[in-house]
Amino acid sequence: WRDLPEQYGPWKSVYTRFRRWSQQGVWEYIFEERIAQDIKERCAKEAAEAVLIQIDTMKKAILARAFRGKLGTSGPVEEWAGTLLNKSLCA
Repeated sequence: WRDLPEQYGPWKSVYTRFRRWSQQGVWEYIFEERIAQDIKERCAKEAAEAVLIQIDTMKKAILARAFRGKLGTSGPVEEWAGTLLNKSLCA
């Protein structure tokens, strides 16, 4: 503690504060809150990724149905659906 940089104040005051916070459970609280925050962020990221996968799957299904002409299209519109699919895959 005696090697603590001066910008933190007298080493004995810092040590006393650290010890008091340790006894009161302040450090445990800080770390538990940080872990809880990390878990929430990870869950939110996983949920967002799941939504993107679902959107991508729906887009592929719609394009595949359009390409096969199963959306009630006929004639030239089917060709347009195929062109759209090629553009989507090549982009």
